Amino acid sequence: MTVQSFERDASLRTWLLAEAPESGFQAWSQSFYLAWLRLAANPLAVIGLVVLLALGLVALMAPWIATHSPFDQVLTERLQRPSAAHWLGTDELGRDVFSRIVYGARTTLYIVGLVAVIVGPIGLCIGATAGYLGGWVEALLMRITDIFLSFPSLILALAFVSALGPSLDNAIIAIALSSWPGIARLARAETLTIRSSDYVDAVRVMGASTPRIIFKHVMPMCLPSVVVRVTLSMASVALTAAGLGFLGLGAQPPTPEWGAMLSTARQYLLEHWYLAAMPGLAILTVSLAFNLFGDGLRDMLNPRS
Repeated sequence: MTVQSFERDASLRTWLLAEAPESGFQAWSQSFYLAWLRLAANPLAVIGLVVLLALGLVALMAPWIATHSPFDQVLTERLQRPSAAHWLGTDELGRDVFSRIVYGARTTLYIVGLVAVIVGPIGLCIGATAGYLGGWVEALLMRITDIFLSFPSLILALAFVSALGPSLDNAIIAIALSSWPGIARLARAETLTIRSSDYVDAVRVMGASTPRIIFKHVMPMCLPSVVVRVTLSMASVALTAAGLGFLGLGAQPPTPEWGAMLSTARQYLLEHWYLAAMPGLAILTVSLAFNLFGDGLRDMLNPRS
């Protein structure tokens, strides 16, 4: 490292750690930098983040990473063991297992991403509205939430997808419908504390309408907790998606999906164990990465840290 680069890094660090920020951008940069330091102090969270970034990279570059088409069936090469031609072997239809796992990352991220986009705003809106308005509105919304919480998420998702029909999009809807209640309960608990704060009383006295207070002042304060909860929930979402695929209610053949691959591989478990081990290991890795990163994100966004 040259003297100039060292001095430049030192000045940047001084700018990021200045006690009196001179602009909004500097204040935002300081908050982000301090949050990153808290995340970097947790090695397991960094590992989880690296795994998730690697998964996203694999999904994005699947056509270049996969060694074969995930749909090509070569019956003369069915149930081959791992080799130089097929790194993780082939399945019962002669399809390359490695390529299907690579493309299966796209399916998993598609499900997890859409569910997060759906359940986050729904749970936040319902919880913040119930917590701020109180009264019969809170009682009605929370009783509906309690009804959804009274069923295990996988059983509820099975019921919804059975009613809607087996498909990838219906599985996403079913998982989303079974995942929002926990976020709503969390947002309500946060709102019960926020609604009695001084700044909310101030904007109320200034004449702000109830929707403006909820959307402009209450929800932003609930957002960090909701983001952490959504991130931690993504592990269970990935497992639920794999469970629906295992039962044939998620992604339909020939779409590569880890749960469906695990379902077909169970018939050959004794002779060809790798067919089930590889998609199972992928599911385990992704779920663990979301949990590790969620724990680190909770520490990073905790205002008491």
